[in-house]
Amino acid sequence: MIAALLSLMTLGLFLGGLLGLAARFLRVEGNPLEVEIEAMFPGSQCGQCGFPGCTPAAAAVVSGAAPVTLCPPGGRSLAEALADKLGVSADLSAMEDKPPRFAHVREGLCIGCTKCFKRCPTDAIIGGPKQIHAVFRDACTGCEKCYDVCPTECIEMRPVEPTLQTWYWPKPLEAA
Repeated sequence: MIAALLSLMTLGLFLGGLLGLAARFLRVEGNPLEVEIEAMFPGSQCGQCGFPGCTPAAAAVVSGAAPVTLCPPGGRSLAEALADKLGVSADLSAMEDKPPRFAHVREGLCIGCTKCFKRCPTDAIIGGPKQIHAVFRDACTGCEKCYDVCPTECIEMRPVEPTLQTWYWPKPLEAA
């Protein structure tokens, strides 16, 4: 019994040390600009841009495969910041600046079809087949994917009301 424990411990220490050496000497350095651009994104991993998350979206923006206006949750301000950072010009006329919203299920209309449940990229919707669904407000990114597939139109997008944690002082209006 003791011999088995000692051999397992020795094997674990040897393989752990080998992994540590491999992590140090075989490391692949990434593009530091991609890391900076990814930090500018909201980090909601919602997929509204057409990429599976913010990391591949940042890589596409840096390589020039995607425009700087690809992130709807980031809005116009993120597109301007990305254009300034990358030194490119961006056409912001097509971008609309929407306030943050979240999904809400009207329980009287929900039939429990689970279409919204399957489409939610952040697992913000809970429920089961033939049961009423609900939305975790903190997990919802407002991507509207559930809103688009709901057959009974029981999902509505509501604006996020300001609380003490989310309220900010509005910018003053410029004098004419």
